[in-house]
Formats: sequence, structure tokens, C-alpha cells
Amino acid sequence: MENDPKVLVSTDWLSSRLSDPEIRILDATWYLPNIDRDAKAEFDKSHIPNSRYFDIDDISDHRSDLPHMVPPVEKFMSKVRKLGVGDGHQIIIYDSHGLFSAARVRWLFNVMGQQNVAVLDGGFPKWLREGRPVDNIPSLIRDRHMFVKYQDKMVKDVTQVSAASKLGNYEIIDARSAGRFRGDEPEPRPGLRSGHIPSSKNVFYGDLLNDDGTLKSPNELINHFKSNNVNLEKPAITSCGSGVTAAIINLALDRIGKSDHALYDGSWTEWGMYPTVPVETGDK
Repeated sequence: MENDPKVLVSTDWLSSRLSDPEIRILDATWYLPNIDRDAKAEFDKSHIPNSRYFDIDDISDHRSDLPHMVPPVEKFMSKVRKLGVGDGHQIIIYDSHGLFSAARVRWLFNVMGQQNVAVLDGGFPKWLREGRPVDNIPSLIRDRHMFVKYQDKMVKDVTQVSAASKLGNYEIIDARSAGRFRGDEPEPRPGLRSGHIPSSKNVFYGDLLNDDGTLKSPNELINHFKSNNVNLEKPAITSCGSGVTAAIINLALDRIGKSDHALYDGSWTEWGMYPTVPVETGDK
């Protein structure tokens, strides 16, 4: 693969730079609430050397009833400073799925104006399969200030998505499974309606990945978007269940050189409980 320190890097690329003092490695593993696993405990037991744990539920907006929403700028700055991440660092993010929640955290750093942020392709599973080093030693944290410039164009709310759905001026791309998109598979969170945002297109995030958890090549990604009737000439808004796997689509769009995209932070957790916004079912 071609490495891009602003989007995606390989395990070879990171392995050769583990001792670089300007690299900050973050484990962003997050598990769905119905999976009985403790991401932080697993990190404490074994992680890529010199990495720190980024908790997407902790570093979020606790004023919202919705899960892991984008935090206030001041909170983000304070939390990442405590992780020893700041200006001038090259940030590499991985997770224990292969490629899952790491994409969300990369997107969050982008929202905060940070550009030198990449996902580790294939994540921790690929790192382990290749027999690369791990340890359980806590990183030595040194504070470094991070200048944040919030990119509001990268985040959409329910009102903006509702307008885009009606006007058709954005391509709304839903990363959930086909069954959840159609509305014939139940939502994992109770109390939500089933179906999808009118005029949205379904691109299941798992179909953007290879069997080993790495992201497909740019040509394969372009062909997959087109085969799912996504118009890549339009600006895009991504969505999913709670704003995590949607970011895999944002990562894929960056991988193919498309920069005019945003993420619907509330995603289906918000849309599905709002009684005043319409829901479609079936393959439309």
C-alpha cells in the first residue's frame, strides 16, 4: 500500500518509526455496549509500544444524551494534553478490531483542525499476526499544547441532514448493514425506529475492508461506491448507528482523494428516535 501520514499507514511504516519522539500512537479501541469486553483493561495488558489509550466515551460531550458526541474544544484540548499529544506530533491511531473505532478518532482530530493523523491499516490484529513488538509499559507523558481550530463544516446535525435529505444537494451515505438500512433487522439500541434517512445510500462499512481488516485500494473503493449508486461528484454526509463506523466511510473518501465530506454525529441513534423526521424502509 502507499502510505499517507494524513490518512493511512502500514504496519511496516509504523514499525520502522516506533522510536521517533515526534510520533504519538493512540489505541482507540471501543466495543459496542452489548459486547462484554473492556478496551482499557485490554490496553493495559498489551499494546503497541509507546501507545496511549484514547477513550471515545470519555473524550466526548457529556452534556448530550447521545453517545460519544464531539466534545467541546476546551475538553478535547485538555484531554489530549493529558495524553501528551500536541502540536507538531504525527498521530497514528489503531484499534483491536482491525479498522473500526480508530477511524472515528482520526475524524475527531481532523474536526479539531489536526491534519497529521493517520489510521494504522489492519490495526492491532495485523500487528500481532506479524509478530511485531507489544508491551504493557505505560508511556511517559509530557504535556504539549495543541492549537485547535474547529472545523464545523465536517460535522452535521439533524437539522442540516434533514435539509440535505429534502434538497438532495448532498450524497448521504449510511454505513450500517443492509438489513438495518432496509428496516428488516432490529436496531441494537432499544426505542429506535427501523429504516433509513430518505434519499440516503447504503454502503456497509465492512464491504470497504479486506478480509484482513485493511482498507481496500483506492480503485476498489471508487468502484464500490459507484456500484452502490453513490455520486462522488456531490459532497457527502456519512451516517451509521452512533457515528463510529460512519467515519470509516470518511476515511475511505479521504483515501480516494475526496475531501468534501462531513459526518452526521447523532446518526441513527438521533434520527431513529426523532418523531418529526421521516424514515424510509426497503432498498430505496
